[in-house]
Amino acid sequence: MVGAIVALAAVAAGGTWVGSGATPAPQPLTDAEFQEASGVYFQRCAGCHGTLRDGATGPALGPVTMRKRGTQVLEAIIHNGLPGGMPAWGKAGLLTPSQINLMARYLQMPAAEPPQLSLDEIRASWRLIVPAAERPTTPQGKGDWRNYTGVILRDAGKVAILDADTKRRVALVDTGYAVHILRASASGRYFYAIGRDGKVTLIDLWFPTPTTVAEVKGCIDARSVESSKYAGFEDRFLIEGCYWPLQYVVFDGLTLEPMTMHDYPTATFDEGKTLREVRVATIVADPEGPRWVVALKESGYVALVDYSAPDFPITKMIPGQRFLHDGGLDHTGRYFSIAANERNQMVVVDLLKGERVARIRTGRTPHPGRGANWKDPKYGWVMATTHIGEGKLTIYGADPAGRPRYAWKVVRQIRLPSPGTLFLKTHPRSPWVWTDATLSTDPKAARTVCVYSNARGRLHRCFPISTYGRATHIEYNRQGTEVWISNWDRRGEIVIYNDRTLKPIRRIRGSWLRTPTGKFNVTNTARDIY
Repeated sequence: MVGAIVALAAVAAGGTWVGSGATPAPQPLTDAEFQEASGVYFQRCAGCHGTLRDGATGPALGPVTMRKRGTQVLEAIIHNGLPGGMPAWGKAGLLTPSQINLMARYLQMPAAEPPQLSLDEIRASWRLIVPAAERPTTPQGKGDWRNYTGVILRDAGKVAILDADTKRRVALVDTGYAVHILRASASGRYFYAIGRDGKVTLIDLWFPTPTTVAEVKGCIDARSVESSKYAGFEDRFLIEGCYWPLQYVVFDGLTLEPMTMHDYPTATFDEGKTLREVRVATIVADPEGPRWVVALKESGYVALVDYSAPDFPITKMIPGQRFLHDGGLDHTGRYFSIAANERNQMVVVDLLKGERVARIRTGRTPHPGRGANWKDPKYGWVMATTHIGEGKLTIYGADPAGRPRYAWKVVRQIRLPSPGTLFLKTHPRSPWVWTDATLSTDPKAARTVCVYSNARGRLHRCFPISTYGRATHIEYNRQGTEVWISNWDRRGEIVIYNDRTLKPIRRIRGSWLRTPTGKFNVTNTARDIY
């Protein structure tokens, strides 16, 4: 099947399929070329295919298989992408022809294992810039800091802080490379930025200009952090889950001083097979107790980390499904729903009981981001996911108390015009659910967002946000009246819509707004509103 897909990709690119055994050996890489290719792989590919190229959201890229494909076919795939969510790196202008050739040759070589990172090395990276005692005791900014919105400028290695009321930029903060997400502390005062390079940046929003007060590098590659939010533990601790090495690190929440580090268990939940790579893509703070909910991607476990206990141990491993990627909480906070996107399922965990309650088959490669919660007129409370691999919005019941008949069952499936969706979003005050199609191989579809009507239970309409770039990541303002969408491009912009009329009301542009991706409103992020 994979060979057939690759063959079709090569033919579509104007190339010729060369059968296994007939491909010439790749041109060797120099040391400088190998270092460059390793950097490109880390930046563009490792998130889906794994640090060691063992696969997860994307397929494994082992050197034996890649050599059978050959340089020409691999170049065609990297340039044109594939319908299941593989970006068209060349067509999108994100990789040059020479970089594409470099990557096609690199993939035919054995994967290099990155170094480990010890607790002593993590402590050596810690930098406390402004001690907690020297920070403001009351908010000093002119605007309402609770309605600040952090905008990730991915390729620039920066985060812009915007006032969602005035649309004014109030700060531009240097961070780690390619920040993946921002997380707000329980109080909302602090933003934690996590870069792909494992660097955590602590931003205090109470200064007259939001200011970095501490930073630390807890991983070599990372995607997720979360603060302690349970009553009595607000803002006290922070956890960082690594993509590499296979560990999580706990820090002081106000200073980022490293406190402890633990390795992940590496056995799969179903077969007990020992894995070379287990990563963390999602962490949420459990509203039911002083715990972090940590999804162990490759092994399929949902781990509970107790931050009220000495040394912050894993106290329970809940069997979920492989490969766990992203997800969030239901409207009550009791249930955690997460995509097992390689198995085309959503997994639901009851955090109060500490057990899995459902696996829901939704479609090819579900990718909900944090997800979306709303009350359907027929099915009560529901959750939903979109998909990278097919154009479909799948809605499932999430109201076991009020509508037990529909709980954790698919109740609606809505066709979307394109695969490649990364995010969907709604708000308790909104009549809509918004979706993007960021990874579509069709440039027009990648610029398009779609709006689903909660009341009518059907797709309302789809429309492009711009004439260039890619639409990605939807966020609301604190009031739930505006929707902010990123135009992911070197000439980036934030397009803001009136959530009732669906009409654009503002376009934020500027030379500083380079490759904007995720946006995180302080109130929505601190309170897990999605």
